[in-house]
Amino acid sequence: MKLETLPRAPAQPTIRKNRWKTPVIGAVVLALAGGGYMVMQGKKAPPPPAMAKGDDGKPKIEAYELSKGDVVAVEARALSINLPLSGSLAPLAQATVKSKTSGVVLESGLREGMKVSEGQVLARLDNADQAARVAQQQAMLDEANARLAMAVKNNLNSQALLKQNYISQNNYDTTQNTVALAQASVKSAQAQLQLTRNALGDTQIRSPMSGVISKRHVQAGEKLSPDMPVFTIVNLNQLTLEAQVPASEIPRVKVGQEVQFKVDGYQGRNFAGKVARISPTAEMGSRSMLVYISVDNSDSALSGGMFAKGAITTKKSNVMPIIPLAALRKDKEQDIVYKIEDGKVVSQPVKLGLRNEDDGIVEVTDGLTGGATLVIGKLEGVKPGVKVRMAGAPAVPATPAAPAAPVLAAAPATKG
Repeated sequence: MKLETLPRAPAQPTIRKNRWKTPVIGAVVLALAGGGYMVMQGKKAPPPPAMAKGDDGKPKIEAYELSKGDVVAVEARALSINLPLSGSLAPLAQATVKSKTSGVVLESGLREGMKVSEGQVLARLDNADQAARVAQQQAMLDEANARLAMAVKNNLNSQALLKQNYISQNNYDTTQNTVALAQASVKSAQAQLQLTRNALGDTQIRSPMSGVISKRHVQAGEKLSPDMPVFTIVNLNQLTLEAQVPASEIPRVKVGQEVQFKVDGYQGRNFAGKVARISPTAEMGSRSMLVYISVDNSDSALSGGMFAKGAITTKKSNVMPIIPLAALRKDKEQDIVYKIEDGKVVSQPVKLGLRNEDDGIVEVTDGLTGGATLVIGKLEGVKPGVKVRMAGAPAVPATPAAPAAPVLAAAPATKG
């Protein structure tokens, strides 16, 4: 048997993968990541420079930072010394209108709070009785005048008869006396008539002054008798503040001194007045003395009975620089202040004047002008010669940002 050998199959070409591409791509990615990291690091602010140190080895402060509460601006104004007080307001002019005659009230239309003027009719009474009395007294006056006329005529006749010696001197004197009696009767009748006319006029009750009705005491239809109250009227154009002041403080109070006060309901408004009178005696128990303060109330904002609280200005200076007591310092018995000039603290000697301990302020007569800035309180390290700046102010000009590093572009992959 013959063995035949089959021919071999043709060899297939071997396909090799480009294994070198994977390491190249990885290297490119790492390079891009490193470049981005360097760019981000370049954008960050550079580290702050090291703070300079002083001779003692401690960090040296370039400028002290002050807040608004550490400084004060000098204000030029008048300084006053005040004496506190409180009291009640009362109308300067007040009247209770009373009836002068008796009668029934026919008309009374006014009410509390209404304004009235001087001479205005407030109420009307029934005047029938008064009118009848006026007529009666008029008749009596007419009768007295008739008697006087008859007496004068008789006297003239007696005078003629006396000249002819028909009557005696005694008879003539009698007729002359009759004339004098008749004249007196006429005057009496005239006076009685005037009284009745006044009573008739009093049936119209009139206001004795201009003001505001604070109380009405009668109603229409009521019967009035003499001296019964009808209306109470107050004039609010001028008020009096009656304040109690301790007797020990009275020597400070003088007539004409200015007063500033406030009342409930007008918290945002200050009212003014002047000392008008001072009581010469102290009140029992409290040992205080009443001070009467005149208050102009032309706008009628205030009312009687309101409680007021304020102060009397016992002393007042001219317009001068005013500083708080907290800004004062001592340097070898010399009063000084720390003034800020061109960003530095400067020691400034001052001379003081009027002092207000209650408000914590003092007047400067020499050494300062209005508008200067002072350091108040005791601040550690803040002394003459050091630099200061206000909180929020930039210490140094801002450093410009560094330019960004260029971004590396990724190289295209190379095909094998």
